[in-house]
Amino acid sequence: MTILEWAELLNGREYGLEITKEEETQAWEDSVYIIFGASDDLIEIRGQETEELGCFEGGVVMFNGDGILTNECEDPQCPYWQKLCDTAKEVEAVWDSEGYSWTYKTDIPHATFDIMEDGEKYCRGIVFHKDSLS
Repeated sequence: MTILEWAELLNGREYGLEITKEEETQAWEDSVYIIFGASDDLIEIRGQETEELGCFEGGVVMFNGDGILTNECEDPQCPYWQKLCDTAKEVEAVWDSEGYSWTYKTDIPHATFDIMEDGEKYCRGIVFHKDSLS
């Protein structure tokens, strides 16, 4: 499926029921990343990778062609980390914006979908293709 087809499929899902295990497998086969929020401090990533990362009141996740980047030296000024960041693309998790608990900002070509909670907007998630990271 394309990223637009993925966004259409996920749009309107209920918080906690965003994606099935079978859909996660299909997302991996389709080489897509699906990103949405959980609670007040988590970014959920499914598809090409399955991750749950902390981002209390917002944060940034860096990606390159190999996937999610992590700073192994834990120093934001680390020359190795800085070199990785120079060529990486980022997804910014934004807390409490535009009437949603979570939204995402990125320059990566993507499609969006809404996750609902009890009939109210909860999260505007994104989906993008792995090839967009190269």
